[in-house]
Amino acid sequence: MPHTPAWRNFKRTEDLAVATSALIYAGAVVHAFATLPMTAVSIAQRTLLWPAVFLTLSLALPLLIGALRRPLTRYVWMSFQAGFGQTARSILGGLALPAAAAGFMYWQIATAVPGSPYPAGVFSAYAAGIGILAAQAALVRVLERHPEVRKEIEVSG
Repeated sequence: MPHTPAWRNFKRTEDLAVATSALIYAGAVVHAFATLPMTAVSIAQRTLLWPAVFLTLSLALPLLIGALRRPLTRYVWMSFQAGFGQTARSILGGLALPAAAAGFMYWQIATAVPGSPYPAGVFSAYAAGIGILAAQAALVRVLERHPEVRKEIEVSG
């Protein structure tokens, strides 16, 4: 059965949040390679290798561990019921958070000076955020199959 426009918009917004955050992250990595006063190997470790670990954990753990999956699934459902991703205002508001985090990441890159330890945590934290967003997008698909949710999101006809 087809889904309601509200559910389709919500689902698209969840996917858009993941895609936008990933593109912002990719741009920050390119910017880091062009800007940071470090070797390419060091930059790759701090912007790609370690953040990949955090992204993988923050994506996999909520999907594999029920004690994490249940509250995140409830959060995703409550977000839909609250209207997130169903209006232009909520979509822009939802994308403001990754954009603000990106601004902080770009600021960290711009203020790095030769000889100082670069705080790689900002890349790992942003990657972990992308992992959580991706887990939420996956849980949207899980919710679609739940009989009680299907009653509310499918167009009856």
